[in-house]
Amino acid sequence: MSFHSGYAALVGRPNVGKSTLLNCLIGQKLAITSHKPQTTRHRILGILSQDSGQVVFVDTPGIHDRGDKAMGHYLNRTAYSALRDVNVIVFVVQALAWTREDERVLSAIGKAAVPTIAVVNKVDLVEPKEQLLPFLQDLSDRYHFDDIVPVSALRQDNTQALIQAVLRRLPAGEAVFPDDQITDRSQRFFAAELLREQITRRYHRELPYAVTVEIERFEEADGRYSIAAVIWVEREGQRAILLGKDGQAMKETATAARKAMNDFFQTRVHLEVWIKVKKSWSSDEASLVKLGYSD
Repeated sequence: MSFHSGYAALVGRPNVGKSTLLNCLIGQKLAITSHKPQTTRHRILGILSQDSGQVVFVDTPGIHDRGDKAMGHYLNRTAYSALRDVNVIVFVVQALAWTREDERVLSAIGKAAVPTIAVVNKVDLVEPKEQLLPFLQDLSDRYHFDDIVPVSALRQDNTQALIQAVLRRLPAGEAVFPDDQITDRSQRFFAAELLREQITRRYHRELPYAVTVEIERFEEADGRYSIAAVIWVEREGQRAILLGKDGQAMKETATAARKAMNDFFQTRVHLEVWIKVKKSWSSDEASLVKLGYSD
């Protein structure tokens, strides 16, 4: 049996479960998740190595039509660019839900002209299951997909069938990465993401979208990681919301982030957090680049 390897981009509109699916496929948490749209801001590689092949999954931000700021444009550029340099596109949609943004993603897929597998996620929410059949037929009528695979990323249902469908469409060739490597991102990157995940989950309305995290120090000493992080917001009022009364809200958020880092890095973590204001950073291209949002 020949060995197959290559890249597969996970694309779709916000909140269809692409990051949850990546974590499920790799068998380890790599991408942060929340119920809020646009939680994913960076392209992340998740590398799955098996005896029959290696799939380099590329998780991308949700393609959307609501972002008129520099950040929104950056997120869309990041997702669109992933379509150009992969062997397979995995188009993730939500069961029984089709929107204008799904149509926008499908239009980009058509222009890319890359073999595409449609993944219908969150099928665990569909009852009775017979309701799924007309949706699958409608999806098939919209585009000539190479395959349509219903899954539940949350419950890990049918994900092995998806992996095999992707492997079948990758070219024969040697592995791209060593078989013990699971991502291309650094520990510093994941520290920032784990803190931002707690902020995104704990604060409501628009605040998470005006927040980013920068790691100023990441050191290993005395059998633990010592991490210093800055949370950037755009206004003093947002800083006050993050802090909460007597700083209690931020203490709880930082504690939850530290525990998540303990689990992720499998070592003790000492975390220090500051909140600083950088006016309108999400609307300024230069600020985005400085804060790590670069094409």
